[in-house]
Amino acid sequence: MSPRFLMIDAGHYGVHYQINPWMQPNAWSTDPAARTLALKASEDLYAALLAAGATVERNPGVAGLPDLVFPANAAIVLDGKVLLARFRYPERQGEEAVFRAAFQDLKARGLVDEVLELPDGVLQEGAGDAIWDRDRRLFWVGHGQRSTDTSIAAIQTVFGQAVVALELASDRFYHLDTCFCPLRGGKLLYYPPAFTPAALAAIHAHVRPQDRIVASDEDAAAFCVNAVNIGRHIIMAKPPAGLRARLESQGFQVTGIDLAPFILSGGGAYCMTLRLDRRSKAEMACAAE
Repeated sequence: MSPRFLMIDAGHYGVHYQINPWMQPNAWSTDPAARTLALKASEDLYAALLAAGATVERNPGVAGLPDLVFPANAAIVLDGKVLLARFRYPERQGEEAVFRAAFQDLKARGLVDEVLELPDGVLQEGAGDAIWDRDRRLFWVGHGQRSTDTSIAAIQTVFGQAVVALELASDRFYHLDTCFCPLRGGKLLYYPPAFTPAALAAIHAHVRPQDRIVASDEDAAAFCVNAVNIGRHIIMAKPPAGLRARLESQGFQVTGIDLAPFILSGGGAYCMTLRLDRRSKAEMACAAE
């Protein structure tokens, strides 16, 4: 089996509002090449996923929903269960119905089994704030910026898996996937300043010092922690030389892509994808995962 991802066509992408500190509508609107570069960046990411052995489902975008191109925020998916997101900001709430229909279509095709809703009043922004750790067999769950702490129990109830809650300390790192990336073999790429002291203590309790790869300020600002890991392949926004060398010294193959048009909206490689086939049991997991 090859890993299966969802991507959204970038034809309707743009930076037209600001709901996080990275978003730069003025930079987007004054750059005549921005749209062309965004389309190329999306195609480069698609090609990199295929080269790493993945299968990619590509859905169309929708006019007026520029951030639809970040499907990591659409849902949490594990063991064929899809727990749909509920967005904090009105600018993204229109995505909910689009993604609900998309997952119902995937269910009809046999690619997922169940499409589930969050309890009333719970805000949770998908796999961007609930990252499955294949080696530790648990969810790392971010909260405090976009997702509410009430999402922690909801995720545990739906999926029946262990959960480690991590409170995010800065609106610059508004989703967990902007600052935290579990890697094959129990390694972890993360940016410590994004977390509260209690969250850092939880990370250190679960991840051995020798398995921690600390991202620098430069690495985090380049959105390199927002990466896709497939086996020994890591696909990320163009990394600084030092980070590339550190990852390669750990046995990873790094593919860097110019994702600058999407960084203008506060997104990177992980944000632009959603893994659809993750399994909680080791014997069921994809060999290439």
